[in-house]
Amino acid sequence: MQPRSSATRQALVRASVELIANGGLAEAGLVNICKTAGVSRGALYHHFQSIAELVAEVHAQARERVLAMIEHSFAERDEAAPVRFSVALGQALAADQLVRAGMLVSVDGTDGPPRLREEMLEQLHGRVAAADPEAADQLLLADLAVVVTAGLESLGRTDAAWWAPERAERIWGRALAGSAALAGSAAVPEGAVQQP
Repeated sequence: MQPRSSATRQALVRASVELIANGGLAEAGLVNICKTAGVSRGALYHHFQSIAELVAEVHAQARERVLAMIEHSFAERDEAAPVRFSVALGQALAADQLVRAGMLVSVDGTDGPPRLREEMLEQLHGRVAAADPEAADQLLLADLAVVVTAGLESLGRTDAAWWAPERAERIWGRALAGSAALAGSAAVPEGAVQQP
């Protein structure tokens, strides 16, 4: 692809990201995307067969980033991995429109299920559950990881303070302490969570 053509394609993706991240998929219509990208309708259809295909590209790029966050957060297999992921996700949602937009769309370029958000939560649950399949409380921890992460992700859409690392760490600290008390095991040691 020629440099100008590549730049136009990326301008269309960036425009879609901005519109979806700040107003939802309904804002990412043909006229709004072209106006925000500063390109013609013909340019859009030269690069993408449809708006759905363009939005599917947003999903694909966001998915890459989210999966990389999961890999990085779970590189060390310990109880703090889901905490690291919640913190990293919150930071990405606050600072990265691509991740924020991508969570709202599915692989087919619609806002129907399964969206990236559901895929991410399923991956999180699977990673936590597989960490110690013999432990009786591992499924509880996996469920807790999904509930805390989904809650922080959702609440942050109306108040970005929910995406702050210190809030996620505080909630996780309390949740893990309660989970440990119920299971009769030790909570994650203080200082076990390192910022990415």
